[in-house]
Amino acid sequence: MRTSFLDTQETHELPVHLHQRMVDWQKKYFPELDFMLENWSKHYRHEPFRLTAKLGPLKQETIEVGKLAGKPKFTKASDLDDEMILQSAKIIKAQCSTELGSIQQHRGSLQKAQDPGQQFDVLRVMAEEFRHAYQMMYVLASDDWSKVGKDIAGETMDSLLGMETGEHVLDAFNLYFDSFVDNSTFCSIIDRVGKYQLEMQTVFSYAPMARSMGPMLAEEAFHMASGVNAVRKWAGAAARDEGNISIACIQRHINKWTPRGLEMFGDERGGKSAVQFGFKDMLNGEAMGKYFEEVKIELVDTLNWEILKTRDPKVTRAEAPEIADRILRTGEAEHGVKPDELLYSPSEKFYRRRGLYEFQMFDPRGNPLKDRRAYLHMLRSNLPESYVSGPDFKRYLEHLDQKLAGQEVHEEGLPFYG
Repeated sequence: MRTSFLDTQETHELPVHLHQRMVDWQKKYFPELDFMLENWSKHYRHEPFRLTAKLGPLKQETIEVGKLAGKPKFTKASDLDDEMILQSAKIIKAQCSTELGSIQQHRGSLQKAQDPGQQFDVLRVMAEEFRHAYQMMYVLASDDWSKVGKDIAGETMDSLLGMETGEHVLDAFNLYFDSFVDNSTFCSIIDRVGKYQLEMQTVFSYAPMARSMGPMLAEEAFHMASGVNAVRKWAGAAARDEGNISIACIQRHINKWTPRGLEMFGDERGGKSAVQFGFKDMLNGEAMGKYFEEVKIELVDTLNWEILKTRDPKVTRAEAPEIADRILRTGEAEHGVKPDELLYSPSEKFYRRRGLYEFQMFDPRGNPLKDRRAYLHMLRSNLPESYVSGPDFKRYLEHLDQKLAGQEVHEEGLPFYG
């Protein structure tokens, strides 16, 4: 029986000289990989990590969405038109940048972990992110993109392998981690954006990119779970008046990362060209809305259930969200839990620097503020202290003042989906 392209699953390596460039990057920015490999079997039972590109099966051989829907997926970059080549390369570069950038971020606070198991989970996340970057490099390097007159693979590798924190494509990957709370909250919130990106791109009209999504999605699930499980453990300890990570601390980190996660989808009004090219199957606004609701359900509601059941073991997972929402809405304690002992999702309007609400002054509940001084005080009270003393917050205030003065603001960094 003929083996369909849909049925194949393959592993590949980059050409030797490019593989070595990736290994050299790893030795500089992620030397802990060797320790992780040596101790893998102490923590996990399944197959150890290997640095390869994995191409899984296509969902279908024809293009699912956009102006070319129904036609066969492109197997060669040379069959794409010039604009599709440039947009594909831009998306691949952004994806690769996020993977390398997050490794640099995570490494900065690895030694601040209090739990060796949680620390090893982050090492695994870093290793799999490195494999994802390797895979994106493979997608570029294994094809001929010279139709547009550029060495896209070489230029992309040269650019990305020289980037430090603060120089990556997307803002979320240019923030320094100030504590290990950042590591786990980041996995809970920002890696969830990665899941949406990968799911949307399973339809990608360029087949090698589409085939890359499945294996990466399988690993992304662990990244999110490792983050949620760690934060859930801290929330439960705080509810028992144990540990040194408070509910308020967790809330400030949720406030820090949720706006950056939303902005990774691009402007709420955009995304039409990516859908038309068959690169993804949702517009920015639709994907952003689903993501925002999922953060509420999978992270915030889960944490609140942990808090509620710690105080009252009879509270079930199904009823916990309604109880928590009622406590937050009425301000009245229930099941031994007061409003300030629960968590909430900050408004999609809060602390935005792109999209519909860029540099507009709203508090985490979505209430507008007109006075800059009151707004600054509010931000300082609702974001981690270590963050507001750093360069990113300083840059935000500078750009806010430009916006308030009627000047045009040009922030560095690009959205995933335009």
